[in-house]
Amino acid sequence: MKTKAAANKTVRRIALVAHDNKKADLLEWAQYNRGTLAQHHLYATGTTGRMISEELVLPVERLQSGPLGGDQQVGALIVEGKVDFVIFFWDPLAPQPHDPDVKALLRLAVVWNVPVACNRATADFLISSPLMHTAYERTVPDYAAHLQRPTNFKSGPKVAEPA
Repeated sequence: MKTKAAANKTVRRIALVAHDNKKADLLEWAQYNRGTLAQHHLYATGTTGRMISEELVLPVERLQSGPLGGDQQVGALIVEGKVDFVIFFWDPLAPQPHDPDVKALLRLAVVWNVPVACNRATADFLISSPLMHTAYERTVPDYAAHLQRPTNFKSGPKVAEPA
């Protein structure tokens, strides 16, 4: 598969998502990294966005709550090239009613080569990377050939047109 570079300036577009049992962890992480986060454009789902906006007094573009479509909104932003990386503290021990949405979000991040931190250690590595402060060009797959592939779809029987 061919790849192409995604323009990526030094102001990152960061999506912040946390399941209920992980919101306190994400808020603590965000407080510790407030200075760095303040230099970037933040998206966040529902309650997570409200918490970060209110507690850290940072501008956050708030999306819907995860179960109400927020995870899918983050996925759409990834597809549109509007997110540079995702910090998603998800709870592996609690069932989620929107688990298919969570899986779809993580899948889209992989499809479009968008870094995802699912725990504090990985989030620490991402936020402290020297690449945070340089004009990094992320390689994204070029799906043009995939979109042009022939399909094997055969339409159903033709219906006779009225005379």
